[in-house]
Amino acid sequence: MAITVITAEDLIRRYADDIAYVAEETPAADLDAFISQLDAAASNYDRAGINGHEDLETAAIHLDEARNSIDETARNVFLRRADQLLSPIVWDMAQEYREMVGD
Repeated sequence: MAITVITAEDLIRRYADDIAYVAEETPAADLDAFISQLDAAASNYDRAGINGHEDLETAAIHLDEARNSIDETARNVFLRRADQLLSPIVWDMAQEYREMVGD
């Protein structure tokens, strides 16, 4: 079975708009900005009492590890782990946040 490779650009494309909304910034264009926005969004979710912010923090750690990894296999594992954390929660949490702030 072939494993689909996930890139940092894939993750940014999938999640940047929702994360940027909660981080109150423009959508990230690179991994450094995306990691920063994940941290800011996690903090905003925590203050709003929205569960799941810990997974954003963990995803940011995985992305940082991927960014700093010189081993391609390890980088792919960290990117996949980040995606597995973000995939089930980003859209739902952003919608909950939008409802709380009235958008």
